[in-house]
Amino acid sequence: MTRPLLELTGVARYFDVSPPWLTRTLERRPRITLKAVDGVDFTLARGQTLGLVGESGCGKSTVARLVVGLHAPTHGTIHYDGNLLAGPGAPAGTRALSRLRRGMQMIFQDPYASLNPRWRVRDIVVEPLRALAPQTGEAALTERAAVLLAQVGLAAADGVRYPHQFSGGQRQRISIARALSTSPQLLVCDEPTSALDVSVQAQVLNLMRDLQHRLGLAYVFISHNLAVVHHVADRVGVMYLGRIVELAPARALFAQPRHPYTRMLLDAVPDLAMTGRARTAVAGEVPNPLDPPAGCAFHPRCPLADARCRRERPALRSAGDATVACHAVEEGRG
Repeated sequence: MTRPLLELTGVARYFDVSPPWLTRTLERRPRITLKAVDGVDFTLARGQTLGLVGESGCGKSTVARLVVGLHAPTHGTIHYDGNLLAGPGAPAGTRALSRLRRGMQMIFQDPYASLNPRWRVRDIVVEPLRALAPQTGEAALTERAAVLLAQVGLAAADGVRYPHQFSGGQRQRISIARALSTSPQLLVCDEPTSALDVSVQAQVLNLMRDLQHRLGLAYVFISHNLAVVHHVADRVGVMYLGRIVELAPARALFAQPRHPYTRMLLDAVPDLAMTGRARTAVAGEVPNPLDPPAGCAFHPRCPLADARCRRERPALRSAGDATVACHAVEEGRG
């Protein structure tokens, strides 16, 4: 079998959100730990797109930051191209990590905030090369900037302008050009179109698909927009309170969702063909992540929950061409 480009095994990230030491001492309060990501497993093949979806606060963006190294995992391992990137035994040297991380870049959600307003576009685009390949000469950097801008549909002359002189869609194209500067194999996209108008979203998504086909890129695509994920993803992982509850090929997941939470998300998408059809909404809200429910975290909102769901946390198990963490699906009740 072909080795996956990216592999996460048991990855968790906990944050200490306790009050200050003096407050805890005087009020005799224990430390408080937020389990933002709590045991995530997935693989990503070369040239493929994995979509991560879920409600706000489910841990999608934390997974993105773990992959690119902005956070270190509390537990678990991350392998990139067969090399251990994070976890026990990972290389500690800056040079070794830089060599590995050169193959991955990140596209952020807000193009208004992710570009330095004081820098010209040319300097923004080639900044990763200045950091990771400092031996590159200025002439080569200028030429590389022109090529990158042309790849994303901008002119070489745009390199002398500043970010405020561009529209939102053009700024996101600049962000994509910057991400491509080191010739990566993997792009981690944290809701890259959510701050854009719908028509501009389509243009950026089409650009990203074209670049994927031409350059063989792999994407981890994070979004709360299921229509966008349906358009771009080969496989989809559905997250809830820091865990993946369903992982399946995109076509199978949208045609036959298995986990009750996935069904709830899809039922929330407006569909003109379902006009007049009654829907069964799943009641409740996302539990407090500082005090998650025992057993299955979704059981307070699940119409299929039973005593086992309230007592025992389900593990991801194969269910056809998908993997699902649900006792009801495992027992045939779903």
